[in-house]
Amino acid sequence: MSTSPAIITSDPTGLHRVLDDRTVLPQAAERLDTRRELWPDEVRIRVQRLNLDAASFRQLERTHDDGDGVRRAVLDIVATRGKMQNPETGSGGMLVGTVEEVGPASPLGLAVGDRVATLVSLTLTPLVIEDGLAGWTGTTEQVPCDGYAILFGRSIAAVLPDDLTPELSLSVMDVCGAPALTRRVVEEWTRLRPGGEGGPTVAVVGGAGKSGSLSLAAARDAGATRTIGVVPHEAEADLLRGAGLADAVAVADARGPIALRDAVTAAGGPADVTVVCVDVPGCEGGAILATADGGTVVFFSMATSFSAAALGAEGLAADVRMIVGNGYVPGHAAYALDLLRAHEGVRGLFERRL
Repeated sequence: MSTSPAIITSDPTGLHRVLDDRTVLPQAAERLDTRRELWPDEVRIRVQRLNLDAASFRQLERTHDDGDGVRRAVLDIVATRGKMQNPETGSGGMLVGTVEEVGPASPLGLAVGDRVATLVSLTLTPLVIEDGLAGWTGTTEQVPCDGYAILFGRSIAAVLPDDLTPELSLSVMDVCGAPALTRRVVEEWTRLRPGGEGGPTVAVVGGAGKSGSLSLAAARDAGATRTIGVVPHEAEADLLRGAGLADAVAVADARGPIALRDAVTAAGGPADVTVVCVDVPGCEGGAILATADGGTVVFFSMATSFSAAALGAEGLAADVRMIVGNGYVPGHAAYALDLLRAHEGVRGLFERRL
């Protein structure tokens, strides 16, 4: 028999929603409590669209024969776990919806009727799907959906802007941590550089993608002296050149460490800052080799093996700082949206993907 929310004291991290026998935070939990009744500091969202993260969606595509199989897999994960957390990649995504109810003690500043994007992962968000994903083909990262989700006291959500479509806003906010952290790292590098002259050379692996294009724009915005966009083939190279976001475009399979190193070097590297935004595993060694001694590698992909990165840097005697992009920097959503508005090339790449 379940306990009434009125009896249990809620925790702002959502600990009260964890159904595991051991004490873990919601992201690490096997199952979450998805009851629609709210604890005082919670908010319930009527979900309109999910955005599966790229690594998770690609894994589901590879595992299942068609869109129907992908759809059934997502429904099964959510029904079993009470949240969208791919058991293979450990990642989830985010959602767009309308605020349905606000607990009296919620600190999020939301009101009933607000259209919002959640800026916390679906891997820790209690979620119920009520329409069987009937409007989704299973072939796109964005998932039309009817259901509800719960935000905790320590969650994050942003009200959708009026000048952009919900689909475009969701697509940007899904990756908004990448450009904000890129800007911070580039500004820090410039500030600490001996002599204080000039910004760094920044290479973005996956430069024509969502997080990659925003990161290139952010690097230039923050004062990078040279930007290098790395893409896997000529079709994406043409797109990136047309967007005008990089000073040089390099074509290389990021999973090939020597090929990636040589491509970045030929384009003006090695990079002082390398930002990895691709959604395939095996890019750690190349990113390290493409980065100058004393430089920084920022890993944003959920396909990254952080043990491979750490051991690889050690084995290569590489004096590089490695940063895990955790998806949150204060003001990240507003900054990413401003970049989209300011750079036609970024907006064009996003709209093409939609």
